[in-house]
Amino acid sequence: MFKRREKRGTGRIILEAVYPPGGWGRAFNYMYHRLKRLPDPPHRIARGMAAGIFISFTPLFGLHFFMAGFIAWLLRGNVVAAIFSTFIGNPVTFPLIAAGSMFTGNFLLGRESLFHFHVLMLAFKKASGELWWNMMSIFNGTEAHWENLAEFNHEIFVPYMLGGAINGLIVASAAYALAHPVIDAYQRRRSRLLKQKLQARLKIRSGAMVK
Repeated sequence: MFKRREKRGTGRIILEAVYPPGGWGRAFNYMYHRLKRLPDPPHRIARGMAAGIFISFTPLFGLHFFMAGFIAWLLRGNVVAAIFSTFIGNPVTFPLIAAGSMFTGNFLLGRESLFHFHVLMLAFKKASGELWWNMMSIFNGTEAHWENLAEFNHEIFVPYMLGGAINGLIVASAAYALAHPVIDAYQRRRSRLLKQKLQARLKIRSGAMVK
């Protein structure tokens, strides 16, 4: 009953992950309305959004959902809002986020920042593959190699993490400051409209009973 009428091929799944049906504008509009309508106080929703945005600036790829939810839980924010907000990091924005994070991190470390996004992604792919190999070497007896991972950690991960944490904190703080009053105003307006509709229905019912 709940299966798709048309099965999606692998190519279509990958394409929709990079570019959702209807475009990123429609996807962000959907998430915006979902966030506004979450049944939670504005400050909790705003905290969740800040947590999701912050973690999206870190190089912890594959862990953004879990880390965002965990940080939101620590901050007593809305976990769903945190997970939704991680979509601020998407194929369109990741090059900008990565460039800004690497620049800030290298600047603070006193290094020259030479950034090429495709080279950075290949480095992460290679590092994750080598990490998996080394983990499997515990069970299959193959030789583990940590030299390349050590270089990756020093040259890429540390500056990305440092710069991403700082940039993410700035953007997340700004997002909280903007989201809190907007969500608060929306919830107040929505509550007022619902009360008006309820009062109108009660008047109609009372008029019908009098007749």
